[in-house]
Amino acid sequence: MPSVIIGLALLALWLYCLFDVITTPEQDVRNLPKFLWVLIVILLADIGALTWLLVGRPRRQHAVYAAGGGGWAQSGDVPRGPDDDPEFLRSLDRRLRDED
Repeated sequence: MPSVIIGLALLALWLYCLFDVITTPEQDVRNLPKFLWVLIVILLADIGALTWLLVGRPRRQHAVYAAGGGGWAQSGDVPRGPDDDPEFLRSLDRRLRDED
């Protein structure tokens, strides 16, 4: 019974990785061309799937909402805190001047 569960888990891993390789855009694939990754995952099954996850899969960027009307952006595209945002600091200066 445990060998059946392990076998099903490995099959699920292989199918997930195969689907992931196929649906990943060509420009996001790392280290090898996409068609080679498809071949590696198909031919090497579980070892190929693990290799894809560790070496070939694109690094995910987290989307964040930029305050101040900037909309959604990748985490590297927006300042991390209000004190790092030049526009926010300018708006604070304007508010302070308007209060005086």
